[in-house]
Amino acid sequence: MAVKFIHIVLLIGEFGMTEMDDIRYEVAIANRVLAKVGLATGVLASLGHASLRVPRDPEKFVVKGRGYEIDALALMRPKDMVTCDLEGYWIDGPPGSSQCFEIKMHSVIYKEHPEVQSIVHVHPRFATMMSVLERTLVPMCNEGIHLVREPLPVYPHSKLILTEEDGQDVAIAIGDSPAVLLRGHGAVTTGSNLEQSVMNMLHLEEQAKMNWYAYCAAGPDYKGIPEADIAEANNQPTLAELAHFAGGPQSSGNVGPGGAWKYYTHLVNRDL
Repeated sequence: MAVKFIHIVLLIGEFGMTEMDDIRYEVAIANRVLAKVGLATGVLASLGHASLRVPRDPEKFVVKGRGYEIDALALMRPKDMVTCDLEGYWIDGPPGSSQCFEIKMHSVIYKEHPEVQSIVHVHPRFATMMSVLERTLVPMCNEGIHLVREPLPVYPHSKLILTEEDGQDVAIAIGDSPAVLLRGHGAVTTGSNLEQSVMNMLHLEEQAKMNWYAYCAAGPDYKGIPEADIAEANNQPTLAELAHFAGGPQSSGNVGPGGAWKYYTHLVNRDL
């Protein structure tokens, strides 16, 4: 019996280690994707971080840290990732590493919003510019239209999020929204997984870019996609309800999501 118990404990330990390895891998991939799509390149190469809550231990999360010999999102590896608790304390990570400077941005949102499983913060150029111009983003294209259908919340400061109080203010600002603009300091997006939080950031920046183009082309009174058009699109039949898709993979639910996300992750995981 004792031997069997020890064997079970070893199996559990092995499974737990494998699970954490998988999480570190996913978080490293997400940080690399942010760089690959241009949201953390050039002078922004080390600025930003993606994180993921640990499913079996929701009081902890894995995130890109600081203290690397070369600190760039594009170079992150699973072994570089840092584990922290909901107070922002460093729990585990490579030798010499520390939490990211704005760890309270992650820890407090996770603490105050238990539904959030993943968080992204970067400094996208168009979203940052539009926040400084105090322009409310309006729907300009289908990509990310759900993010800007209602006015996005704005955290009205450019400072780093360093203290518990700073983190609380950001957590309050984001509320039930999947995104919040930080005036002059980029944006934060959340999601039920890394794909959703990262893609929300990509789509937010796409909407911000389209808003900027419209602002330049038509002036401050430019128009967005009307609410009636959005409602019409949301009321269309599903593919499974259309006769010409009957019997195909769309009707059976065998076609999975993630075209762009799978492409991005494919591009950045080749040396991992």
